[in-house]
Amino acid sequence: MQSTGAYKAASRLAIATPPPAYVLSRGIGWQGIGILLDGLFGTSTGSTVSVENVGLLGLTRVGSRRVVQISAGFMILFSILGKFGAVFASIPFPIYAALYCVLFGLVGSVGLSFLQFTNMNSMRNLTITGLSLFLGLSVPQFFNDYQTFQRGLVRTNAGWVRLFGKAPIIYIKVFNAFMNTLFSSPAMVGLIVAVFLDNTLEVEKSKKDRGMPWWVKFRTFRGDNRNEEFYMLPFNLNRFFPPT
Repeated sequence: MQSTGAYKAASRLAIATPPPAYVLSRGIGWQGIGILLDGLFGTSTGSTVSVENVGLLGLTRVGSRRVVQISAGFMILFSILGKFGAVFASIPFPIYAALYCVLFGLVGSVGLSFLQFTNMNSMRNLTITGLSLFLGLSVPQFFNDYQTFQRGLVRTNAGWVRLFGKAPIIYIKVFNAFMNTLFSSPAMVGLIVAVFLDNTLEVEKSKKDRGMPWWVKFRTFRGDNRNEEFYMLPFNLNRFFPPT
C-alpha cells in the first residue's frame, strides 16, 4: 500500500499520467526482487519505497531517471567511503527534522490533491473524507495511549510465539500484536475506513461523484498514449517485460 501511494504521488509530482495497473505491479515486483536480495545478503531490514525521495522530487522539480541513477551511484560511493558518511552524520538533527517536515508534508498534500477529481460538494464524499481523517487520527491515538510492552487493547488467547533471549522466556500473542499494530497506524485506519465506506455507500449512484469516469482511461497501459513516454523501461528492457 505504501508503494502504491508513493508511485501515484511520484507520478503526480513529475507531471506524468497516473501509473496504470501494469506499472504498479511491475514496480512492486522489482521491489520484491530487491527484498529477496536483501535477504540473501543478510541485511536486517528489507527494501521499501522512500517517501522522502518522492517529496524531494516535488521540492526540486527534477524527475529525470538519469539524475536518480547518478544519485544512486553517489550513494553507493559514499557508503563505501567512511569520511563522506561522517560528513552527513555531522549534520544537526534539527536540519533533518525540518527537511522531513517539508518532504512528508508535501507528499501528504499530494495525496489530498487527488480529491479534486471527486465531487467535494457531495455530502457522501464529505462524510467519507471527514470520518477517514478523524478516525485515522483518533483511533491510533486511543490504541497508543493504552499500549504497554506486552499488552494492548486487543487481548485474546489466539496464538502464542516463544521468543528466546538472555532474559527469561517471553510469550507474545501473535494475533494481539498484529491487531494492536494494525490499529495503531493512522494511515492504515484511515485507509480501512475510507475504502470500506467508499465501496458500500451508494456505490452505483455516485460513480461520477467518486471520480471513477476520470480514472477509467488510466487503468490500462494503452489507455493513454503518454504512458509509453513516461513508463517505458530504459535500456530496451521492455522486450523482457512487455506492457499488458
